[in-house]
Amino acid sequence: MGGALTRYRAIAWIVGVVLIVLVVIGMPLKYAFDNPVVVETVGPAHGFLYMVYLVAAFDLGRRADWPLKRMLAVMLAGTVPFVSFYAERRVTNWLHRPAERTPEPVAG
Repeated sequence: MGGALTRYRAIAWIVGVVLIVLVVIGMPLKYAFDNPVVVETVGPAHGFLYMVYLVAAFDLGRRADWPLKRMLAVMLAGTVPFVSFYAERRVTNWLHRPAERTPEPVAG
């Protein structure tokens, strides 16, 4: 699961940064200064990277045996500026603290 977590963490940061550039720089340039160049270049890149983010989040969620609600919440985190950073931190902390995970049944 370590490789899946590393892939997820990397793409969560990339998607977060690209989304911030799109919203904080691109949108004001487009709508306030009639200069859509940033939105036209960064927008499609964010769309593609978000699809990669979805695959990475799904892969990690499947390997970690997350409930569907958690998986969907993590997947949606890439759509709101700054939330992907928060989700990445929460996911990393959750996976590194085995005591917080659902205990597995003891055979006996």
